[in-house]
Amino acid sequence: MDDVLHVDVDGAVATVWLNRPHVRNALSALLIGGLRETMAALDANPAIGAIVLTGVDPAFCAGLDLTEVAAGAVGGGGGSLPIPADLATPVIGAINGPAVTGGLELALMCDFLIASDRASFADTHARVGILPGWGLSVELPRSIGVRRARQMSFTGNYVPAHQALEWGLVNEVVPHDEVVDRARALAADTVGIDAGTVAAMKRLYWATGSVATGDAYTVEREVNRSWMDRGGFDRGAFAARRAEIEARGSSQIDGSAKGGESTP
Repeated sequence: MDDVLHVDVDGAVATVWLNRPHVRNALSALLIGGLRETMAALDANPAIGAIVLTGVDPAFCAGLDLTEVAAGAVGGGGGSLPIPADLATPVIGAINGPAVTGGLELALMCDFLIASDRASFADTHARVGILPGWGLSVELPRSIGVRRARQMSFTGNYVPAHQALEWGLVNEVVPHDEVVDRARALAADTVGIDAGTVAAMKRLYWATGSVATGDAYTVEREVNRSWMDRGGFDRGAFAARRAEIEARGSSQIDGSAKGGESTP
């Protein structure tokens, strides 16, 4: 799989690289299948606590390989997701360049996104003549609002990194050479939290995001009650973590006040 996909593991953090740079990491049938299998395998590995997804320069992902779409080798959207929806492990996107159409959908499957200052985002489904089938019409308006999502989909125009930050599509924009390291640092932060609790939090976000806002509070209460009843909340462990959490929060607040950030 190294010809289309490469995986680095450093401690509990795995970095998955889309590796078809000659076609801007376009999604071939082989790459889609390999990515799905790789992400599922990493999720099933108890030694892996977080996953960073990125691409080999110059792009994050240009979308479906249109040569294969034209030949019928890969569908124009739909089908099984390249990243399984029930993944319990946090996935952080390190968007190192353009993320277009299916590549934008792939980015939206990540839990959150760190963008290079060279990143850009576009939805050209309509321009290509296909409709999204991997959740873009759901996740894009959730991220940036329905009117901005319509603007992207109806025009196919590119949104540069800093505009994507203003719109809420990405969490941070960093210099290009720092994007993977920054994503890995945040991945390491998630590894420091109990994996079962993080997985439960992912399920909770998914559940509340899948219902009307008025029902989301009910869902949250029910999930919370179920989590407590199953013993998901470990009071002893919480007591031990509390001092660390408070110290970490204080250091980040102090660092922010000084114009920087401290991450112990």
